[in-house]
Amino acid sequence: MVCLGNICRSPLAEGIMKAKAPNNFYIDSAGTISLHEGKHPDKRAIQTAARHGIDISQQRSRPITKADFEKFDKIYCMDVDVLADVVSKARNEDQRKKVSLFLEILDDHQHAEVPDPYWGDMKEFEEVFQLLDRGCEAILKQIPA
Repeated sequence: MVCLGNICRSPLAEGIMKAKAPNNFYIDSAGTISLHEGKHPDKRAIQTAARHGIDISQQRSRPITKADFEKFDKIYCMDVDVLADVVSKARNEDQRKKVSLFLEILDDHQHAEVPDPYWGDMKEFEEVFQLLDRGCEAILKQIPA
């Protein structure tokens, strides 16, 4: 799960997916910038997740690395700018094929991008949580049992 700073959208997506996915899945999040590296998620993201019974308070921001393309089967990006940045880091076509927009999986293409709630209030964080929850459910339905 990748967003810009790895403090709002991708930590929420990581937390939601970890809560829903089988225990043998390895799920992580990252950002395309290192501005917040080592910091915990935004307090509003932590509070929003907690209201849904998910603890993301111990996550730490980190930038995406070339090693992530080897480690992960899929890399989900929260918006088109993040997608472009991540794709530019791929070394080959196989790695590029691992990268997609997070909400592409939903039939509702009105929300192809997960809006960044950073400049918003708790209402925006809750709306983002709901979008991410729908996306995680759809992703898990695609994975063979």
